[in-house]
Amino acid sequence: MKWIDTHTHIYGEEFNTDRKEMIDRAKEAGVLAALLPNIDAQSIPALFRVCDEYPDFAFPMMGLHPTSVDARYASQLMSVEKALTQRDYCGIGEIGIDLYWDRSFLKEQKQVFEEQLRWSIDLGLAVSIHTREAYAEVFDSIYKVGYERLKGVFHCFSGTPEDLEEIKRLKGFKVGINGVITFKKSTLPEMIRTVPLEMLVLETDAPYLAPVPYRGKRNEVAYLWETACKTAEIFGIGIEELSVHTEKNSLELFNISIGASSLEVK
Repeated sequence: MKWIDTHTHIYGEEFNTDRKEMIDRAKEAGVLAALLPNIDAQSIPALFRVCDEYPDFAFPMMGLHPTSVDARYASQLMSVEKALTQRDYCGIGEIGIDLYWDRSFLKEQKQVFEEQLRWSIDLGLAVSIHTREAYAEVFDSIYKVGYERLKGVFHCFSGTPEDLEEIKRLKGFKVGINGVITFKKSTLPEMIRTVPLEMLVLETDAPYLAPVPYRGKRNEVAYLWETACKTAEIFGIGIEELSVHTEKNSLELFNISIGASSLEVK
């Protein structure tokens, strides 16, 4: 079985002491590749360093996270745009709108999100979308920029059944499932049953959102297995069948290709 972690932050300082060992455990668990979304200008050097050190495993995205957007967002966005010219990427991310912590920069968040959506169209890259308490605003921006020209994934889906139905109408988009699906009180298992297998990709969001039985601990890429097992159980299919679907979906969406022994950016 082969897996692709479509959203993980293994360049973070949480992995500085055992990154190689963590990646070795991921490979032993069958994970072929980890896709790494950027956060802001400050995270770019660490992102580049890890992708250069593990070029057959770690593949970069580039974007400005919505919680890094404030009244002085222009310089951050300029740094991210400059980085887009410095290497190849598998996607644009992590981008979106987050109104959970602060609603005062909604206007700025929308401007930044829509600008990065336009980058994705220009470059032909999928987007990895972060949205928290802002699905209506995210949908509005997608339709405004042009949903028919966009493709991507709603990372760490946390919306309502109505939000999920709206995503299904966006033909180029998929749903990212991570450790939240294993949480005892999560409503995600009930909702996700309505999603076609062709729309699912798996992710960890490591070091965050570790699945049961590791909840509360540092998440890591190898724990994708726990999410996969729970997802297969929910759909009533074998783990091998889920592997085939999610690998295919990931490769269709993101700018990576599988070679004889490794993945590479197209």
